[in-house]
Amino acid sequence: MPEFHVVYRHREYGRPLTTLAEYTRVGGFLGLRDAIAMSSDDVLYAFHRSGLRGRGGAGFPMGRKASFLPKNTGKPTYVVCNADESEPGTFKDREIIEQNPFQLIEGIAIAAHAVGCERAYIYIRGEYEAQATVLDAALAETREAGHLGPDALGEGRPFDITLYRGSGAYICGEETALLESLEGKRGQPRLKPPFPAVAGLYGCPTLINNVETLAALPPIMHRGPDWYAALGPEKSPGTKVFSVSGHVLRPGNYEVVLGRTTLRELIVDMAGGLRPGRQVKAVWPGGSSVPVIGAGSLDVPLDYESLEGVGTFLGSGGCIVMDDTGCIVRACHRLAQFYRHESCGKCTPCREGTGWLENILGRMVEGRGRGDDDIRMLEGLFGRISGRTLCALADGAVMPVQSALELFRDEFVRVAHEGSPRPAPMTEAPVG
Repeated sequence: MPEFHVVYRHREYGRPLTTLAEYTRVGGFLGLRDAIAMSSDDVLYAFHRSGLRGRGGAGFPMGRKASFLPKNTGKPTYVVCNADESEPGTFKDREIIEQNPFQLIEGIAIAAHAVGCERAYIYIRGEYEAQATVLDAALAETREAGHLGPDALGEGRPFDITLYRGSGAYICGEETALLESLEGKRGQPRLKPPFPAVAGLYGCPTLINNVETLAALPPIMHRGPDWYAALGPEKSPGTKVFSVSGHVLRPGNYEVVLGRTTLRELIVDMAGGLRPGRQVKAVWPGGSSVPVIGAGSLDVPLDYESLEGVGTFLGSGGCIVMDDTGCIVRACHRLAQFYRHESCGKCTPCREGTGWLENILGRMVEGRGRGDDDIRMLEGLFGRISGRTLCALADGAVMPVQSALELFRDEFVRVAHEGSPRPAPMTEAPVG
């Protein structure tokens, strides 16, 4: 299956677009030019018509989210780019920042024009030190060229972007925790409502979107929202970048038109398939926090509705593949360790529940399991965690384990009684 480049335009041209001259040469900032020639309401309507949905994980329509921001409040309006890419298995935004940073900057400026914003922030993951350096240089070059500054949006309308580096907390990928961190506070989720659109950064109307979402705006504005809406199904238009990792021969990022590519085509045709003699056992198609699916679902089209139809979510597009040499219980234990470590501790069901998940699964894989009692304890634990917290971290910790238990119950029962052997070292190194 061929890639279709909307946010990965650097691949279309076969080189990084890391200088303003290179980006301008391939049509950079034409989308912003076209947007500035329109009223802010017309730009918002273009977002709606495009059908673009948030690419950070929730999949909420971007145009509808932007339209929630109230006008004439007497307060500043902010745009915040969520570049805190911390979902296990997800590394798509990193490539945009590294190879095509100006398209992200242009997209933020377009969003700012639509909602009447004069100051935007990019909240970047603390571990992305090299990427922050690239982005900082791109911002400086953009500012020098006049695309940022006192007349960035024309007719004396100022606009600028501040780059803010986080401190490496997974929870800050949640939008309200991100805002708390951006304000210099401890990164913990806020009680909603009020939602960030009404009372976000510093209590002001705030639009928060993911890197991939904002990077899609320049081609949408230049080529037209109807062009974008025609890509893919009616409810899931456009392209999506999938970060494929795990037991595949060509791990990496692949941008596909939603609905036109199946999960099998992504894994086999694009990511090179598995090692000789191996079979797909399990796939987390949207990052580690989505329900796992088995080999029987590989022919599902990659779009929001189709993946929901087989019991999982598109999520962030972090497609993690496990072959038949892997232990699903051991994988769940590793994920439980991660979510226990990254829980901010504010909500008791998450703080305590993720610890229980880790402990139960840990003793199972180490051969200290309590047999069917551990299975019953896990099943009783799920309902005491999910849906009982301020943010979705607890749900993300439960869903992969709960779905794995439903799909691979026999393996859980065996491991609960016998333990899980250590994985054998790989004898065939992946190539690609």
